[in-house]
Amino acid sequence: MAGVPTAAQRLQLLSRISGRVARSDQLDEVLGPILRDLGEVAGLQRVSLGLFDTRSGVVQLEAAHGLTPGEVRRGRYGLGEGLIGRVVMRPDGGGLPSAQVARSIRSHPHFLDRTGALDAGVDRGLVCVPICWQGAPIAVLSAYRRAMEVHGLADDARLLQAVGGLLTPAIVGRLRADGEAREQPVTAPSGILGRSRVMQEVFSLMGQVADSPTTVLLTGESGTGKELVAEALHDRSPRRNGPFVAVNCAALPEGVIESELFGHERGAFTGALHQRKGRFEVANGGTLFLDEIGDLSAANQVKLLRVLQERRFERVGGNTSVRVDVRVITATSRDLEAMVADESFRADLYYRLAVFPIRLPPLRERTGDILLLADHFVERFNRSHGRDVQRISTGAIDILTAYHWPGNVRELENCIERAVLLARDGVVHGHHFPPSLQTAEATGTRPHGSLQQRLDAVEEQIILDALKVNRGNRAAAARDLGMSERVMGLRVDKYGIDPKRFKKTARER
Repeated sequence: MAGVPTAAQRLQLLSRISGRVARSDQLDEVLGPILRDLGEVAGLQRVSLGLFDTRSGVVQLEAAHGLTPGEVRRGRYGLGEGLIGRVVMRPDGGGLPSAQVARSIRSHPHFLDRTGALDAGVDRGLVCVPICWQGAPIAVLSAYRRAMEVHGLADDARLLQAVGGLLTPAIVGRLRADGEAREQPVTAPSGILGRSRVMQEVFSLMGQVADSPTTVLLTGESGTGKELVAEALHDRSPRRNGPFVAVNCAALPEGVIESELFGHERGAFTGALHQRKGRFEVANGGTLFLDEIGDLSAANQVKLLRVLQERRFERVGGNTSVRVDVRVITATSRDLEAMVADESFRADLYYRLAVFPIRLPPLRERTGDILLLADHFVERFNRSHGRDVQRISTGAIDILTAYHWPGNVRELENCIERAVLLARDGVVHGHHFPPSLQTAEATGTRPHGSLQQRLDAVEEQIILDALKVNRGNRAAAARDLGMSERVMGLRVDKYGIDPKRFKKTARER
């Protein structure tokens, strides 16, 4: 069937899909063939299904026909983000979400192109329809059509809605199974602590990828434990008996890193008195962990890409290829997608590294783990420093849980070590922490001023934070805070805030 199908052909296709669903209620078994039918039989392109997680408010593509696995993983949309994210939003007056149709993705203001539909330079039409259960969205079915055939998008929307209805029982079963699995605690890898939901998700992802040779990209702020996760992935892999070699790309000078990674031959440069194996050779049969991969220079990015593609390289000063069998795990605290956008990081290398990304949450997103970690560090430093601290006081606990932890777990570890060294009565108190953590009561710095002055100070900080997040865009900041642009303008004038400085900061970052 080529082009836009006729009504009779659509009915025939629905009958075929209905037969597939009748033979199996398992989404994993029927989804691929159904998406393929929609692509090959109905003439649709890049047909995909995204599941909606009501807890996080995120639609994540589950499967697609016409997209690569990497493109499917990049298909992640928050509530209201892009056309797919807008599909799961309820109308202001209530009711069910409605379909989103774009006759031209190139010119549509809400199209984000996270899966690279415009990469070929071809314009298309797009239709996205919600799949609902008991009055709430649970998934989004979407497909593209060639620009010359966009007159058929309305019929495509009706076809996708009908297919969504047939898929609903299988999707509901899948979501229920996923929910039950999430409720079961995931065994934490040795050496990594965490009972919070976000860490349970990290442990689940680690369990799925540990046994495979897949390249893993660990992202997250500094101090979140990326090297610990890399070691745990190695220890749970078939390569556990091989070497684990860690390299911090940011700590090595530009002129040294190539020799460190790939080795050198005798006489390759001044001071090269002997042949030396690089980290790739040392890690042969095991795992190579490249930390702060975002700091790698453009020239070394090219060399790394070649090794990942061909599994071979030449030592510096040599012309003989060396083959290696190494699993590569990389990590970064930088925004690689933004670096790809501004061309400071190679897109082809990024997609090669980000085959299986795992984001490690900052400590402020897992506050339920703070006391667990603090108790663990108290025990560790009791042993290493010969102390006998028995507990953390209530006031100290309040400080730990109220602090925002910009340095994450590493900062918490350092604070607990300091407190254990200072404690004299077997108890960690608030005054044992650095001044940056202590409350007004612990430091004797209670705030002064009237109630209105204190409220104004809080309001000013909220306005500043909203403008910073939105890079000085007053309209966007106003929407985030649920106020009108006029009220936002009055508050900006009242506190003498210059939104332009946040735009400057964003560009400099």
